[in-house]
Parts: sequence; C-alpha cells; structure tokens
Amino acid sequence: MKIVTWNVNGIRASYKKGLSDFVSSERPDILCLQETKAHREQVEPAAQTLGYRHDYWSSATRKGYSGVATFTDREPRSVLKGWGQDEYDSEGRLMITDHECFVLYNIYFPNGGSGEPRHNFKQKFLKDLNQHVAGVLKKGREVILVGDYNVAHREIDVHDPVRLSKESGFLPEERAWFGSFLELGFLDTFRLFHGDQRDRYSWWSYRELARISNRGWRIDYICISRGLQKYLKSADILDRVQGSDHCPVVAEFDFEVT
Repeated sequence: MKIVTWNVNGIRASYKKGLSDFVSSERPDILCLQETKAHREQVEPAAQTLGYRHDYWSSATRKGYSGVATFTDREPRSVLKGWGQDEYDSEGRLMITDHECFVLYNIYFPNGGSGEPRHNFKQKFLKDLNQHVAGVLKKGREVILVGDYNVAHREIDVHDPVRLSKESGFLPEERAWFGSFLELGFLDTFRLFHGDQRDRYSWWSYRELARISNRGWRIDYICISRGLQKYLKSADILDRVQGSDHCPVVAEFDFEVT
C-alpha cells in the first residue's frame, strides 16, 4: 500500500500543471492533498476524483483558502472532517479516515508567520492536536498522520538553521512541539530510512527562487505510530516532482487498504 501526501498550493492550478499525470504514474493507493484552495463543486469533474472511487474534501468556509482532500479506491469505515473544534474545521484543516487497521489524519497545519494572532492560533492547534491523538493512541488505535506540518523538526531539516531559528516554522517552541509529538509514540518515516541525510527538503519559497539552489525546508511528513513500523517498507521525498512550491512525500507499507 502506497500513501502519498502533497501540498499542491491550489488543486485547480496543480491540475493544470499535470497533477493527474503524476497520479497516473505514481499510482498511490491513498492520496492526501493539502491547500486545495477550493470547494469540491468549484473543481472540474476529473479533478474532483482524480480517477479514484472515493474522494473526501474538507474545505474552508473562506473561499480560495486552505482545505484538504483524501482520495482512495476503497471506502473507509468512517470519515470525519476534523475532531469537532470549529476553529480548525471551519478552515478545512483536517480529514480523518478510518481504514480499520489504522486511522489516517490528512492535515494542513496552520502557518503562524503573519503575526502574533496566527502564531498563537498555530501553537494552540499543535497543543490540541497532541492532546487529541494521545487519546486515540490510548484507545489502542494505530495512526498515520500526514500533511504539511508547517514545522521543521531538526537543524538538518532546513537549509540555514541559524538564520531561520527566528522564523515561524522553525521556532524553538515549534521544534519542541515536534519532539513532544514524537514522544507520544510517533516515528518520522523519512528519517527511518534516510538517517541524518541532509539537503532533502519538501518546500522551497517561490519568492526567493529557492528551489533552484535547494534552499528549502522539510515541513511535509508522514509520521506513523510505533505499532505500524513493522509494516513500513520505504519512505521518501519525491523532490524532482514539480507543480507546487511543495513536493510530494511517499511511504509504502506491506499491508493492503481495508
């Protein structure tokens, strides 16, 4: 089973840049997109499904903002647009699908860089997320949490850790949050296979033309609860794929979607 997560920075724009070709060539069993920036009905029919039998969208109340979508051929046992906190659900931040042997969280984490109110909103989201998933793990469920975390964890996850240590997404409190998240019982799948490999990023600023010189950040993740490690076959960053300021991230498992 292959899971791909990708912040497409607008599904309508990404579709015009070849999103369907990527899906056809990569053939993920489950595709999770973030920052769709659209309600389903605003998107042309082919882009609504991307060739999958089931598609689930959580869109922001505000048009053209945020949003996530999950695509799969096998129907999940249940689908939730968030865990019931309207401040996040109204921004289309989460899609939760239950695949029996695991619960999949497709999340577009808030960006806290526009000022103190959004910084505080992001910090509250991070705290609330930990509290929520800790409860899910306590019930004995396995969790796969994918998406644009908008947080880089380690110094090797950004191109200039000294300068960026004062930027949203790499602040000390955000890096500390990431550590506390992993301590709940999660594993960063990319690092399991690639160790301390440097210069592997998933986002590059358009404004700085940063992709050309690979001045990036690794802020897109597939993290899994520890009980799923025995099923994990591979994980990688598809950093040659164009079409967004982010690139896709992939993980493969040796069980099938049920």
